Amino acid sequence: MNLLEILSHIPPSDLTYDEWTNVGMALKHEGYAVQDWDNWSRPDDRYKPGACQAKWNTFNGSTSPVTAATIVHMAQERGIVCSGGGNEQLDYDSAIVADGDAVGIPLPPSRYSRPVDEIIAFLRAVFDPDEYVGYVTEVYENDGRLSPTRGCYDRTAGKLITLLEKCNGQIWNVLGDSDPRAGAWVRVNPLDGKGVKDENVTDYRYVLVESDSIPIERQNALIRELELPVVALTYTGGKSVHAIVHIDAGNREEYRSRVAYLFDICAKNGLAIDKACKNPSRLSRLPGFQRGDKRQYLIDTDIGKESFAAWKDYIESLSDDLPDMDKLSDVWEDMPDLSPPLIDGVLRMGHKMLIAGPSKAGKSFALIELCVCFAEGVPWMGFQCRQGRVLYVNLELDKASCLHRFKDVYMSLCIQPDHISSIDIWNLRGRSVPMDQLAPKLIRRAAKQDYTAIIIDPIYKVITGDENSADQMAHFCNQFDKVCTELGCAVIYCHHHSKGSQGGKRSMDRAAGSGVFARDPDALLDMIELPISDQLRQNEEDKQVCRICSKWLHRFLGNHYDDHISQDDEESPVRMLEHARTSLRNNSMDRMMEEIHAAKKTVQNRTAWRIDGTLREFPKFTPINVWFDYPTHSDDQTGVLKDIDPEVTWQKNFPKRKSNEERAGDRKSSIETAFSAAENEQGQALISDIVEYMGVSEKTVRRRLKEHGGYWVDDCIVGKK
Repeated sequence: MNLLEILSHIPPSDLTYDEWTNVGMALKHEGYAVQDWDNWSRPDDRYKPGACQAKWNTFNGSTSPVTAATIVHMAQERGIVCSGGGNEQLDYDSAIVADGDAVGIPLPPSRYSRPVDEIIAFLRAVFDPDEYVGYVTEVYENDGRLSPTRGCYDRTAGKLITLLEKCNGQIWNVLGDSDPRAGAWVRVNPLDGKGVKDENVTDYRYVLVESDSIPIERQNALIRELELPVVALTYTGGKSVHAIVHIDAGNREEYRSRVAYLFDICAKNGLAIDKACKNPSRLSRLPGFQRGDKRQYLIDTDIGKESFAAWKDYIESLSDDLPDMDKLSDVWEDMPDLSPPLIDGVLRMGHKMLIAGPSKAGKSFALIELCVCFAEGVPWMGFQCRQGRVLYVNLELDKASCLHRFKDVYMSLCIQPDHISSIDIWNLRGRSVPMDQLAPKLIRRAAKQDYTAIIIDPIYKVITGDENSADQMAHFCNQFDKVCTELGCAVIYCHHHSKGSQGGKRSMDRAAGSGVFARDPDALLDMIELPISDQLRQNEEDKQVCRICSKWLHRFLGNHYDDHISQDDEESPVRMLEHARTSLRNNSMDRMMEEIHAAKKTVQNRTAWRIDGTLREFPKFTPINVWFDYPTHSDDQTGVLKDIDPEVTWQKNFPKRKSNEERAGDRKSSIETAFSAAENEQGQALISDIVEYMGVSEKTVRRRLKEHGGYWVDDCIVGKK
């Protein structure tokens, strides 16, 4: 909605200082500029140049922000109908119907030739024959005002209908005389025949909808346009109509919830309902009675939807934001262009990607590396990246640590920071909110930044609901779709593996929680650790020794290097060290050895990983193997990792499963130990003492004693055979 359009109908001079301030806070929260607030405020005699800007600078956000809802509420209080237009998603500001064009109040239906017929039709529509009806025809006067008494509540609808059918139109003989100045009333829900309070209501079936703050013609129009599930619509003889509306609640709590939903929808569409109507024992006007110079009459029955559930489905179908359906024949010869690749062979612009892996895999560093590669337009993990602006949403690290990581990664990758202005970082540690609350804030702040990708790290900080629940995780993942759709950028995030062995699982089954996590993104990159044998690690150390020695020897021998060093020598760390000792000066030798020790330490600390991909838009790529040398990953250029079985890593962390015989022996030994600990001087023990010692149930102890075979059991006493 255009809040400035709404504000154009609200004169600033009508508002208090606090209300004027709230307008400014709402505009800032919704992404408007201070100039918008200033321009709107100018016609006010209290306007002072610069006041808006000074106040604007003090609005620094809040956990309970003032939003567009405040401005809309101000408008609705002044009789302004705020309509979002189109098929927008239903939120606080949205209106479903138009302005509620006045259609007039219908005359009493011709089928009701007598007032008694209206009453009978009303009772049949609203109540079952065996339900007690609360009605009031007597009044008392209080300060010149006529008010209803408790009335009658001990007759059923069936009894009243029978008597009315036989009364020859003499209603007073059945319901009693009414004061023609006041009319008559009826309670909207059936009672128990013992009283007229809320606790006497036996079925939370209806609620009264009454709004006397707008013209009566418009009340009638809005009730009908909203398709409210009305069982009976009555003209009150005053300035309103009464709609008895289906709520169909199973208990008082559900009744409150449904009434609040109904009243909220009505309020959004300009039908402000009297709050007192939420009472389930509320009195409505009973048709067929005179009220002053007008008559209360039944306008209609059973209009709108047939039930609350059907009405709610209808309302929510009106307010969805789903696109129209496409005909394949219309685009067959002119297919739309695919989104260009953001990561070649992996991810397209505007799509979603998940990186899954265990702890210590360096997932956060991998995402920071990806930010750098997007900004500089260089390959990541061997895949070329499209250059563009990127936002990194940091939910876990403090600000300083996060910024240092970015610099460390840049330096480790040996990439010049020519485009660091393309990287924005949103540090939210300690301020993160659930994703369904974060998504709209993120969309609003990023709307004009033209990001190619938004990276969220980590998502466990913003998960809403149980990660093992498919429906709750589907709702959570839908928030990423909203960000992609609204901003036209990719969303990339990481998640952890489930517990237990992972090597034998498919890559898409390793992420913790519901399978929705793995099946929702357009690209899933899964990281699994590769076990490094002592021999492989030693070989890697030897390669580093040879590499460093070669570098130093090239520096000192120059063009004579090949005269002294053969290709076989370059493969032997022992020979390369010997050449270095004979060719280098002492101080150079010391510096070289320091570099070798540092390289060996790096090799000892490095881990190896295999990255597998499950892709929706591209063919599956061959798994890639990488080394993680803090703080960056690097490709396995030599291919030493390609034949390693990742399952070995997990197998070594779990003991070999015991055989049935071994487990039986353990159970036998445990029962013998427990009996010895509980045994008394008579060589016996109480089962309760054995249970307490073993920490298991009595049933388990009795079963193990029987399996052992060497003990007798007499009720609660155990002894050796």
